[in-house]
Amino acid sequence: MSDRIIVVFGFDVETDIGSWTPYYRGVSEGMPKILDLLSRKKIKATFFFTGEAAKKHPDIIRNVTEEGHEVGCHSLFHETIGNELFPIPGVKPLLPEEVPFRLKKATEIVEKVLGDKVVSFRAPRLWGSTVMVRSLEDLGYKADVSYPLYFYEERLIPYHPNRDDWTKEGNMKILEIPNFADMSIESRDQYGRDRDQWPKFRTEGAEKLMIHIRNHVKYVRDKGLPVVLCFYFHPWEFVEMPKGPIKVSPEGSVLPEEYLIKNCGDYALTQLEKLVDYLKSMEAVFVEARELAEKWDSIKSNLRRS
Repeated sequence: MSDRIIVVFGFDVETDIGSWTPYYRGVSEGMPKILDLLSRKKIKATFFFTGEAAKKHPDIIRNVTEEGHEVGCHSLFHETIGNELFPIPGVKPLLPEEVPFRLKKATEIVEKVLGDKVVSFRAPRLWGSTVMVRSLEDLGYKADVSYPLYFYEERLIPYHPNRDDWTKEGNMKILEIPNFADMSIESRDQYGRDRDQWPKFRTEGAEKLMIHIRNHVKYVRDKGLPVVLCFYFHPWEFVEMPKGPIKVSPEGSVLPEEYLIKNCGDYALTQLEKLVDYLKSMEAVFVEARELAEKWDSIKSNLRRS
């Protein structure tokens, strides 16, 4: 696989619109559409369930495993489990001393529903930390898919992190898989978010996202590195989300930014299918996070020998 584009599709299974609603239309209505598309295209993916989503929807986990996909963990309630990258009012990070227990509890819940070991994790919003990665390694995780390339910028390919700084290379056993961002462009955003792949596939369309993909592939290959494209999507993106204020409790409503809900529904599904076809035309190989973790060291070794 060292000379092929390696693609990891990850779907974060959580409440609709992330932390902003308590609803699960994405899980009940969006997941069947995703599983059907992946089946038709004959590709595998990793589904990162929050503990709450797993507990409330054990039937969906069964559907995922029956289709041969990987089930991973996505924290307990889509909380900020790691370092805050930019401020969001009302969304506060867990205290570092809370993280190990929270991850242990989330893992136990997902594993109980799954009936098997969970070895892949992704932090909500890609907000990870050194304490988080240490805790994951202690719990036996093999892959963490949390590194936001758009923000930290340095790690273009998967790596084994350092126990003192998860964004640096070290000798931990867990594999850190960066989430794809177009590093060939100059960012105009103070956090680098305009380089990120999400949610361009539905707000701008698959064809425009492919411009960024091709740019990044050339950028990485010019450095003599293997290309790994890790994507993150959400089941709620494939169900039309309500426009305007959304009643979330007796105390109030939320009004999501337009980009969060733009083109959610069938349009997003069509664009995802186009994206798969474009990537296949580039002879990309699709793998689960756990598979990449198992094969990565040999992929790098083969690359050195060649």
